[in-house]
Amino acid sequence: MPEDNLVPTAENTLKIIELLLDQPDGLSPQEMLPHLEVSRSSLFLLLRTLKTLGYLDQSERRGRYRLGQRLASWRLAQTSPAAHDLLSAFYTEAGRSPCGETLALATVSGGQIIILAQREGTQQVRSVLTPGKLYADLEAARRVLSAAPDEQVKANGFAVALRGDCLDLALPICRDGRKADAALLITTPAFRYSEQKLLAEELEDLRMSAARISYQLGAVVYAPYQDQADLGVERKRALTEREIQDFLQGPWAARLACLRPDGHPHVIPVWQEWDGKGFYIIAWAGSQWVDFVLSNPNVSLTVDEPWQPLRRVVVRGQAKEISQTEEQVNLEALVERLARRYLGQPAYGLADQIERVFRITPDNLSGYQGLPSARNGG
Repeated sequence: MPEDNLVPTAENTLKIIELLLDQPDGLSPQEMLPHLEVSRSSLFLLLRTLKTLGYLDQSERRGRYRLGQRLASWRLAQTSPAAHDLLSAFYTEAGRSPCGETLALATVSGGQIIILAQREGTQQVRSVLTPGKLYADLEAARRVLSAAPDEQVKANGFAVALRGDCLDLALPICRDGRKADAALLITTPAFRYSEQKLLAEELEDLRMSAARISYQLGAVVYAPYQDQADLGVERKRALTEREIQDFLQGPWAARLACLRPDGHPHVIPVWQEWDGKGFYIIAWAGSQWVDFVLSNPNVSLTVDEPWQPLRRVVVRGQAKEISQTEEQVNLEALVERLARRYLGQPAYGLADQIERVFRITPDNLSGYQGLPSARNGG
């Protein structure tokens, strides 16, 4: 977006929010227009964007706009300043999650469970919760948030419970890595999942999301309900091919290593996408490393996570520039997937900032987990 359009766009966005804060029953676009300095088409673009991000809601396709659940969550968090970073981490994770069921963030209030935020599922028939509402029957969340969790929850690190016609799966979010401060949960209609199917298909992804939120809040490990004395770092071992494939689908940036013309190494973080045979990486406009790679395509790539279990994949290979008109890469689709992975939101305007796309074909690829020991070396 041109720089001279940014200020009026920001002003009109804030005015829309202010108008709806004063009108809890909502407003139509026609009712908003007299208060804004924006064309009708631009207004609809702003409304569509805010709706997509969850800041606005619309009860009917052409109905009135109201404050969305994301804004409602931020208003609720005003009573607890510590909730702001929790909400930011939740929305990032919810935005990148491929799960089609409803995801929610919950904590304890007055002995009951309160929903802080929600990303509604995409299924036609879905289970939904209400941000700001107190629930006495969210048994899965209650169990993981208990000050004295039962032995099954302590052993498994999660709780699952039937609630009427809904099935809930909850995992703890832990600022210190061990004590539950909030719960991340999936809620789904019970007719679509048995408990066994829900655990088989969704547990590991939800566990990783709960761990990443915990790490963003300051945890150095994710070991719910475990004593400090029980925590340890696994000794280094090689990842299986399946483990490597699964790991590379996570939201991990890569570090690209290439050579400068003077022979010195140059290392830069990049967004990456692994398609099972090679990596796509994108170069933002003005990236200095592009010239280095074009001059010498021999590169290394490292993808790792900064917390336990400390998985990493190391690659040596050849980088080749890919024309954006070639069939194997659709730039807008690629950037959209990367934005969802790394930002948890759509890639508004980011494709225009991409200068080049490269594909790295590995000559050697290996994956590890844990830390080296005297017996297994580096």
